[in-house]
Amino acid sequence: MSSRTFFGRSSLFPFEDGFLDDSHGDQSLSSGLSSPTRCQNGERVERYSRKVFVGGLPPDIDEDEITASFRRFGPLVVDWPHKAESKSYFPPKVNQLALQYIGILVWRNSASQPNAEYHSSAVAVLFCSYAFLLFQEESSVQALIDACLEEDGKLYLCVSSPTIKDKPVQIRPWNLSDSDFVMDGSQPLDPRKTIFVGGVPRPLRAVELAMIMDRLYGGVCYAGIDTDPELKYPKGAGRVAFSNQQSYIAAISARFVQLQHNDIDKRVEVKPYVLDDQMCDECQGTRCGGKFAPFFCANVTCLQYYCEYCWASIHSRAGREFHKPLVKEGGDRPRHVPFRWS
Repeated sequence: MSSRTFFGRSSLFPFEDGFLDDSHGDQSLSSGLSSPTRCQNGERVERYSRKVFVGGLPPDIDEDEITASFRRFGPLVVDWPHKAESKSYFPPKVNQLALQYIGILVWRNSASQPNAEYHSSAVAVLFCSYAFLLFQEESSVQALIDACLEEDGKLYLCVSSPTIKDKPVQIRPWNLSDSDFVMDGSQPLDPRKTIFVGGVPRPLRAVELAMIMDRLYGGVCYAGIDTDPELKYPKGAGRVAFSNQQSYIAAISARFVQLQHNDIDKRVEVKPYVLDDQMCDECQGTRCGGKFAPFFCANVTCLQYYCEYCWASIHSRAGREFHKPLVKEGGDRPRHVPFRWS
């Protein structure tokens, strides 16, 4: 395995020298929302993603009204999932079934109040909308944050619609420094002891992912949140590197893990992190013309990369014929592929 796989600026551990150092192992869990923009070599360094989540919008607000509400911070585009396909002029509403459950909890926790109080609370929550603000300049995000009110570690700004005046909506920026966290800087980062975590909730920071995994399996030395290259906003996946094989095997053997932190409680998938620049561990490329190995076997009896020839040879043996190869696909997500015997 080449040294560039272990160190430097790779897609697996995409941080630069000086951006993260050993001191991050002692950093506070607070996000430092009001911290000033950093400078490096006299030049301004971007601190936030230009994509910002806005939740709890009035139910009757449309795209133009959202744009007008935030245009004072700088040029922006309002977006939401499947916007182009739906051709809707209004942002999506939050999951109604989930919020009905929240409404039931509100009612149960306030049994001394009349049912009318429960109904009004549930209906108010049921019709909240959300959207993403895509700013042209990162400085606009900082200006937006400065204009917000902070309560219980969350940011709020008042937004009006045709029927609702000054409704507090949640502003959730993504701090770029939350994308990576080094827990133990003395340990080398080994991609062969690194797991892929799928379905990571987007508010979850790398430090929190590291703490959860270390509590469950121990030996965590690094955690990272996958972000898109343009806006640097979380894609909903992450990576965790372990310092020892025992912790790594325990994590991939679990297959699923419950991520619990503050309001987050979600079951997510865990797999070995599959690299696309590894030689076959059996033949070192001699049987495949020096090409990189397309398959990785995640079974704990293997945990190796194989070319097609060596996969067929090794996995024709008794006990290994049911192993499934993993390949790397778009979004850095490893997936199973069917293998046809020649």
